[in-house]
Amino acid sequence: MTTVFNERGEAIPVTVIEAGPNHVLNVRTRERDGYEAVQLGFGAVNPKKLTKPVLGQMKGAGVAVRYVREMPADNVAEHAVGETVDVDLFQAGDLVDVTGWSKGRGFAGVVKRHGFRGGPRTHGQSDRERAPGSLGAGTTPGRVWKGLRMAGRMGNERKTVQRLRVVRVDHERHLLLVKGSVPGAKNGLVYVRRTVKPVR
Repeated sequence: MTTVFNERGEAIPVTVIEAGPNHVLNVRTRERDGYEAVQLGFGAVNPKKLTKPVLGQMKGAGVAVRYVREMPADNVAEHAVGETVDVDLFQAGDLVDVTGWSKGRGFAGVVKRHGFRGGPRTHGQSDRERAPGSLGAGTTPGRVWKGLRMAGRMGNERKTVQRLRVVRVDHERHLLLVKGSVPGAKNGLVYVRRTVKPVR
């Protein structure tokens, strides 16, 4: 994240997203494929690092890209193979939803994973500081309820942050500055779309 200043001198925390140029590699139609979508490619890559089958998918667009994703479109007939989709779709003040994969934290205990308080540090319980406590009654039901919050793998989940406001659009460098944070680590791949919630 970084900070930009508006015309009144107020500091706005923003995340800079490189949103293009995205190349249309394929257009999925209901007649041919059974569904409608647009296949976009992002990120330049040396063609020698790609396999021939993958290069064959990009042959129509004439580019070699690192990431390929399919996304729905309002009208797939408006898109053609080889065209470029970039930040021109957005304007300052728009609301967007950003989807990405959160940072993986590995195996984590209940204090870190669920915010449990832990046990007492006194009265001879010095080894229960980060323990979850009781898991349930012994006789009835005599087992641990399914879905009980326990230690386990944390993070590395698909997350969406909704209604982020676009603060600035840099058309020359294909940059999108949105207010607030987005899921994932630095240089992670995110998916930006118009907000699905109604604008108030």
